[in-house]
Amino acid sequence: MAEAPQVDETPQIDPADQFEVHPFYVFRWEESQEAHVLLYPEGVVKLNDTAAEILKLCDGDRSVTQIIDELKNVYDVSDPDTASRIEAGVYKFLEDSHAKGWTRRK
Repeated sequence: MAEAPQVDETPQIDPADQFEVHPFYVFRWEESQEAHVLLYPEGVVKLNDTAAEILKLCDGDRSVTQIIDELKNVYDVSDPDTASRIEAGVYKFLEDSHAKGWTRRK
């Protein structure tokens, strides 16, 4: 059985960093849950829509800046507060998901 990924205690995120879903996890739509999930040998993590949208973009090729820019194109960012919330939300999610081992830097 595969070992769980190491948890990173200091997930400082740089705008140029590129993230991917850790290969220990399978990210997919689960019809029975009606949500995107992360599957792993010990269980499943049901993701909210925002987390799923961010993880879809964590392909190892996009930088954090590119992920934020793509999400700003999807959502209405005519309001500067919305643009700031998107940016802060992406950084927070990447810090948390990286610390939990769901994602890794490429």
